[in-house]
Amino acid sequence: MSATIETFEFQTEARQLLDLMIHSVYSNKDIFLRELISNSSDAMDKRRFEGLKDPALLDEGAELKIRLEPDVEGRTLSILDNGIGMTRDEVIELIGTIAKSGTKEFMGKMKEMKESGNPELIGQFGVGFYSSFMVSDDVTLVTRKAGEDTATKWHSSGDGTYTLEDAERSEAGTTITLHLKEIDEEDQMQDYTEEWVLRGIVKKYSDFVAYPIEMDIVRTEKERNEDGTPKEGGEETTTITPEILNSMKAIWLREQKDVTEEEYSEFYKHISHDWTEPLTRIQGKIEGTMEYRMLLYIPSKAPFDLFQQDGNHGIHLYVRRVFIMDDCKELLPSYLRFVRGVVDSEDLSLNISREILQQDRQIQRMGKGIVNKVLSGLKMLSKKEPEQYATFWTHFGRVLKEGIFQDHENQEALLELSRFTTTNDPEERTSLQSYVDRMKADQEAIYYMTGEDRKKIEASPHLEAFVEKGYEVLILDEPVDEIWTSGVQEYKGKTFANAGRGAVDLGSEDEKKQAEEKLKAKKEEFNSVLDCLKGKLSAQVKEVRLSNRLTSSAACLVTDTDDLSPQMEQMMRAMGQTPPDTKRILELNAEHPLMAKMQGLFDADQSDAKLDDYATLIYGQALLAEGGQLDDPGKFSKLVAELMVQAI
Repeated sequence: MSATIETFEFQTEARQLLDLMIHSVYSNKDIFLRELISNSSDAMDKRRFEGLKDPALLDEGAELKIRLEPDVEGRTLSILDNGIGMTRDEVIELIGTIAKSGTKEFMGKMKEMKESGNPELIGQFGVGFYSSFMVSDDVTLVTRKAGEDTATKWHSSGDGTYTLEDAERSEAGTTITLHLKEIDEEDQMQDYTEEWVLRGIVKKYSDFVAYPIEMDIVRTEKERNEDGTPKEGGEETTTITPEILNSMKAIWLREQKDVTEEEYSEFYKHISHDWTEPLTRIQGKIEGTMEYRMLLYIPSKAPFDLFQQDGNHGIHLYVRRVFIMDDCKELLPSYLRFVRGVVDSEDLSLNISREILQQDRQIQRMGKGIVNKVLSGLKMLSKKEPEQYATFWTHFGRVLKEGIFQDHENQEALLELSRFTTTNDPEERTSLQSYVDRMKADQEAIYYMTGEDRKKIEASPHLEAFVEKGYEVLILDEPVDEIWTSGVQEYKGKTFANAGRGAVDLGSEDEKKQAEEKLKAKKEEFNSVLDCLKGKLSAQVKEVRLSNRLTSSAACLVTDTDDLSPQMEQMMRAMGQTPPDTKRILELNAEHPLMAKMQGLFDADQSDAKLDDYATLIYGQALLAEGGQLDDPGKFSKLVAELMVQAI
């Protein structure tokens, strides 16, 4: 068969990544075999699943398995499987492009991790296949898609290019042949043609793989006497016996006491392609009208694609130990998309499809049970291992909070699991229950403040009265906070109140009454200048009033009770939506010397042009104090400069 060889170049980022692989930035080189075996296992899972819909894709009588074929003399190692295989286009898409969905992110992380001395990132960015270049100078892949007649050969020496050509393969599946580097003990490079090395790696990393991992075991024995001693001058006999290297035990079906922590950890790494240890494990068996088992994991770090829509956000679904799919999103809501693991049902149909899953009531009931199990597992973690839970919240809190407005059925449980920084202690996060326990005797609401940056929120003039009176305020600085707070009314009888929205009324009944009387008197004193400012700023604000929330700042902008906040408006624009025109309320500090000065200026000459300038300056500084943007920064800067000249 004549073959046309085509040469392709890797992208710039891919070449840089390949160079890092070749120069061995990873401390444990054995993991290349683990990743290649996992890829083969995934390929056979897919062929088995496709075979449920099209039995012709499964060769009659053929056993799905993985074979390791070491060649001591040629210094090669081949990994063969009879999985789903790939077409030529799929080879270009899946093999010819390294980390197609995250190359740049990977490179950035790689640089950070290399500098920190812990560059274990294989698996997080879909680059596991390329870990083979850590141990080999040359990699050849021959693959044939199930149901297709033509095979494709891919080859690269890690020089920044790869070649493709037509090939032959007797059955569907993939063969990867590694031309191994010379052994380097200092570089932790073992001899990957040695039986004991391969046997040890498989036992350690891939013992639980559901398909047999087979290797021919060569044994040479001398002819023996009747008493079992070697016969002098006897002939040597060489036997080659295929042997299964892994136990193939479904780890989720075994009793927990019979599974070691190392086995649980390795299984997590197998299904998640994550090389870090999981943070915690959630395991259970549900019996009754439905029977299913689950073995779920919470990662210790957020994956790079956590906020990518096309990320692999789902858990593995099995039906009576038969693999169905590896991204069953129907079993978990999107706010739990970081969970990894396996669910095995005894009651679902083997022929279940994605369309049926979306409508299947059994799946919906299973989903509820799994969500309850995960949330209860997180609750237990928060109580028994608060430090670990703090780590979890750092990586996944933003995602979990999505459930507060998405999942009304579990809203209270999610609020209990949520953690927030507050004005009491900006460094340590607190639960809502702890906040409620610390509330002042006269406090009627759970106060919070939203914004884009924690430091800006803490410095906001809106919080001055709260800090002065000792009221704790939640600091909510993530976009999701703006959404869930707009839909949640209360927590355990305590209403939520935005410290930057509406009027503020703090203190005991006597204190409130005194503050109201004082404000009333001040309003009469400054009523004329308030009306003046309202007229001059009518295009920017809906109202100008005196404030109960300011103690040192001159002014602040307040969102009316039912209006959109500036953060929500910004989010709508980012999503391509046009928010309605919203004017805010300008609040002024009656005790600030500026008010008396303004009133005196107004009383002296109501038509003084300086009143226009001061109105612009007051509005501008209120906008800047909350991190807003001026419509005309040039004009504002000019007015500030003129004011400075007059003051000097």
